[in-house]
Amino acid sequence: MDDDTRHQPAAGTGYPRGQLAKALATARTHPDPATRDRAGHRARQWRDVLDGMASGSLAIGSPTPAGWPAWITPEVVRGGFATGSPAAGGPLTPHETDTARRASIPAERAALFRHHLTGPGLRELWALLDSGRYTADLPEETALLTVAWLVRAGDLEAAARLVRELEPYADRLRFTPRPSPRPAPADGVHRGTLADATATLERRRPHAAVETQREALTVWRPFADELLAHWLLTAGPDGVRALERTPGPAWLESGAALLDRYERLAATHTRCAKHRKPKENAAILRAALEDTVAGRALDARRLGLLRHAVASMVRRRGLPGSPEHTALRRRQAEEAARPSHHALARLVLRRLAGLPGHTGLPDPDAYTGPVTAREAEETGIPAGTALPAAVRRPVETAMSAPLRILVERGIVPSGEILARLASQLVAAVHARACPDEALGALAAAHHRAFQSRRSLLLLDLARQTRPDDLPWARALAPHRGGGAGRDDARAALRELAELAVEAFPGTLLPNPLIWQFGHLARQAELEAPFTEELAADIFMGTFTPKFASAAAIAADLLEGTLYERYYGIDYAAVRALAAAHGTGGAGSGGSRGQGTPRTAGGFARLCHERAGVAGRSWSTAANGMVIEQAQILTTHNLATLVHVVGAAPQAGPAELARRCLDDVRRLTGLAARHPRPLRMIKNAAYAWRHLVFHLSLCPPGEQAAFLDEAGLGEGGLTPALAGLHLVAAGGSFGADGTAARGRARRFLGWTTERHWLTAAR
Repeated sequence: MDDDTRHQPAAGTGYPRGQLAKALATARTHPDPATRDRAGHRARQWRDVLDGMASGSLAIGSPTPAGWPAWITPEVVRGGFATGSPAAGGPLTPHETDTARRASIPAERAALFRHHLTGPGLRELWALLDSGRYTADLPEETALLTVAWLVRAGDLEAAARLVRELEPYADRLRFTPRPSPRPAPADGVHRGTLADATATLERRRPHAAVETQREALTVWRPFADELLAHWLLTAGPDGVRALERTPGPAWLESGAALLDRYERLAATHTRCAKHRKPKENAAILRAALEDTVAGRALDARRLGLLRHAVASMVRRRGLPGSPEHTALRRRQAEEAARPSHHALARLVLRRLAGLPGHTGLPDPDAYTGPVTAREAEETGIPAGTALPAAVRRPVETAMSAPLRILVERGIVPSGEILARLASQLVAAVHARACPDEALGALAAAHHRAFQSRRSLLLLDLARQTRPDDLPWARALAPHRGGGAGRDDARAALRELAELAVEAFPGTLLPNPLIWQFGHLARQAELEAPFTEELAADIFMGTFTPKFASAAAIAADLLEGTLYERYYGIDYAAVRALAAAHGTGGAGSGGSRGQGTPRTAGGFARLCHERAGVAGRSWSTAANGMVIEQAQILTTHNLATLVHVVGAAPQAGPAELARRCLDDVRRLTGLAARHPRPLRMIKNAAYAWRHLVFHLSLCPPGEQAAFLDEAGLGEGGLTPALAGLHLVAAGGSFGADGTAARGRARRFLGWTTERHWLTAAR
């Protein structure tokens, strides 16, 4: 989690107070008890934040929680605010209580810590290491497993150092993982586990509106047909005008039976209330029947209502028993007979029963096929019924497969989901780099657990804690593999980079994915400076030296290209800045440890000059303009991925540029219709920058073909396309980013004035 993204000038209480108010309102008013409980827990956390800020016990903006070591996993709520409590604290977990009971020791964390340093306790940990049957939800939970591995490996000095560092917190923190029925899978990636899929299917309840419609089709419409048919027995020669003939005793007796059956149906089938509405045709027929059976003559008004209702029903659906009426009711019966999503979800749960829930599913298609003949006999659901997407999706989401397959099948719909799954890929790389299988599983568990850490809101370019900063990770570092691990990490980094760029070419790479790139680059010992997206509302006006280093890499790749001309970049000046800052690669990105980091003042000044923003600003829009210039100069990691990592997506740069243009058109189209379009305009500008980058890597013939295909378009995007054509033909923009009297424009997303894309609205 080595980002520099959570920086702000000051941490006020306005945001926490607002979040507390929202949580309290939800806890008081939400109809779902579970939601109220979760909101109550959030409210307690926000109270802790405000109390800590008021007392000074919480150092908001510092990476080191007050009273705790830098490596602790803090409890963090939305916005990066720490509550002051450790995430690995709190009451004993069931597995801790069970360990204390089996060892006949007090159910206290300090006693558990001491127990795990004894012979029996170490043997328990060694058994966990060898079996791999454990799950660490937080990185602290791998600490005592690390001690056990070091003792068994004979590195007693490192084990003793680690114990001394952990011991002051042994009475408050959880340092052991929870046992699991099976080891974590070594290969394959899954977005959700089978347990997640099962929980989603179990939560599916009958849809009220669907079941109400089903009741109407199967109960109340057939009953209305019976009422209509009964009244038609009294019709005259035209076959429709009711009560032209006087009802006889048999008719009255049948009518009384119909009314009795109505009472039984109404008591049993309570979803649909339409039959109770007095103005509905069926209700008019039933009320008239009640009066007639009771011997009460209908007055002129009631008789007129009855005859109008009968005529209306016949006119709309035909006479009961007629071909058109029969066909309609057959279609409606077929519709009502379709099994509900709830029933089909229960069927899938039967198929999944007995499978291990802690991992993914290698072949979800085997569990999402049509209903079999045997299942039809057991459930009453027609054989051959296909499962709808809403029932298949939870199972498909649990698919365990290579990341590329998950992307191709649409299981990874965004860069954010890709980043989450990439942590599993990185964990597997860590495992394969270790010479010892147990150590590999431990390293992978540590990396997966570390991803549960939420980023802190930080000040002054302080960086987040990294996985390797934790003392147990440092203790294991000398024992992990070298050359083979470097090659594996380099290959995984290139594959992940290609997949991200190809799958989401017009999307800004999300910070969690950039962090995974950084993990792999460090393991590969590759000098690759990855730069995070900075938040404009809390930007402090400067950058770490890795931004200048990344810009120098972009200069090496893009000097003399369309990208340089389009954005008006002086790459010679960029290289000079990087040299002045003494920047290297991946290692230059931020502070060494938790002290005050170096800054790239010259690079920051260049970004301010290009943005036209003088000095430090508290304007979010002005900050965004400066950050956007940094992204332009660095290409926000695209140049590093191509030039340093060697990423070469299969689609090729021309196709990626086309996909980016599709994203730009989609986003600007949405912006044209949205009352608050600025976010979509900003994202469209990011996609446009990616378009220019990929197009710049194309040979001249492919560039010309792309521009011919793109044309000038219509509507708001025309000035941007005209600007691209202009620069490709050798022209240039003026100092204000326009040409041809404003008919051609450089497309940027951030501005302190009204954006030209909204000018025509």
